[in-house]
Amino acid sequence: MSVEIVTFGCRLNTYETEVMRGLARNMADTVIVNTCAVTAEAERQARQTIRRLARERPETRIVVTGCAAQIDPAAWSALPGVHRVLGNTEKLQPESWIAGAGSMVGDIMAARETVPHLVTEFAGRARAFVQVQQGCDHRCTFCVIPFGRGPNRSVPIGAVVAQVRALVESGFQEVVLTGVDIASYGPDLPGRPGLGQLARRLLAQVPELPRLRLSSLDPAAMDEDLWRLIADEPRLMPHLHLSLQAGSDLILKRMKRRHLTADAQVVIERARAARPGIAIGADLIAGFPTETDALFQETLDFVATNALPFLHVFPYSERPGTPAARMPAVPKPIRKARAARLREAGQAAAQAFCEMQQDRIASILIESGQTGHTEHFVPVRLVSEVRSGQLLKGRIISSADGILLAEAA
Repeated sequence: MSVEIVTFGCRLNTYETEVMRGLARNMADTVIVNTCAVTAEAERQARQTIRRLARERPETRIVVTGCAAQIDPAAWSALPGVHRVLGNTEKLQPESWIAGAGSMVGDIMAARETVPHLVTEFAGRARAFVQVQQGCDHRCTFCVIPFGRGPNRSVPIGAVVAQVRALVESGFQEVVLTGVDIASYGPDLPGRPGLGQLARRLLAQVPELPRLRLSSLDPAAMDEDLWRLIADEPRLMPHLHLSLQAGSDLILKRMKRRHLTADAQVVIERARAARPGIAIGADLIAGFPTETDALFQETLDFVATNALPFLHVFPYSERPGTPAARMPAVPKPIRKARAARLREAGQAAAQAFCEMQQDRIASILIESGQTGHTEHFVPVRLVSEVRSGQLLKGRIISSADGILLAEAA
């Protein structure tokens, strides 16, 4: 049996899973659990998976890695059936996957570079993820990820171009640039190129790439090159996902974010002016410590005023060691109720956005027999089955529950 990998969390973890799949391909009877530390729920699911594997497959070696393992390796090593624990740097090193190697978790805060890896496959996926950046130099009060990923470091443009070219040659039609804080790309590289310059050079040097997409962006760090690309480059998809976290200035200050609501408003309005019809999504935390009903209403009003159609909403989750974990907490049932209200607002905006797509011709990347996503990253179902990974034009027939129905054009 070849190595099996169970992945939790972000697109960066998904990319790293494919790196490990190549490095550990000769590790028979091994399951790698690639953990996430963003929320307590993500950690709970990973622990549950490990306990189930230990119970159902006692002969299988379990290797645990990822952000949660990096932050607290002893806790994960103590779980039943765990054979080894690897840190986020060590999991991407070939020597970690030599037979007989033990647990290795180094000081991630001492990391100063990101070693590029060439990935040409993404198991079961039609869309490829490319790491352009690692780590984060900011310290939002709710976030533990810098302690799992270390400081900001960027992948050189040449290595990103080589990776994307290899993926296109393997048949991928869409690539997503990903990392922990991709809007902060470049200050550690010669010439200090920004994310916009990276994307522009990538598209120029890989002209056969049809679709380029960006993962979550900090609205406080979008550079002018990127804004020009949004306005002028059709191969950069008309879809922005913003790391907003709240629509209340007081809560944003207590989160230690680098933007206020007025800044976010400018980004949204500028994006819509630069690329009419652009889809805008946002990450939001519901029930952050000290959030009153009135402060939550400010976030709800912000979503409604800006008609944000694609929301990723999370009830606030205490992360040990973070400043927010010491602030006066909002009761968990209230957090969940507020998250549900935000999701309802997002679903209503998503349906309104979908209705505006009626009768237009969309570019659709097929991800399985009849389903895929448009250039706006709206989920779509075709009336007939087509080959996975195919990029085609489709006429939007109707929409329901935030999903489009289309026929091949």
